[in-house]
Amino acid sequence: MSNITGVTRGGTPYEPTFVTELNPANCIGCGRCFKVCPRSVFELLERDEDDENYDEDEDNMMVMSIANALDCIGCGSCARVCPKQCHTHQAMPVGA
Repeated sequence: MSNITGVTRGGTPYEPTFVTELNPANCIGCGRCFKVCPRSVFELLERDEDDENYDEDEDNMMVMSIANALDCIGCGSCARVCPKQCHTHQAMPVGA
């Protein structure tokens, strides 16, 4: 099965890349990707005490998680605003 392709308004074909992974070890829980995502793909969660990045002295120990990966439209906004490059994207076939 071939990957999803699209066409720009100008007629140029492109292949969108969809978020497939988020590295919680790099995530600082800033929420930028959550705020910019037009499809509610992400959710902000509290870090578990078992997490190696957990620090009980921090006021806001949050981490981003992918909640609805199949709603991703491949716009890449999340990766552009992330200060820690936590997101992994790849082209995919329909339904994958």
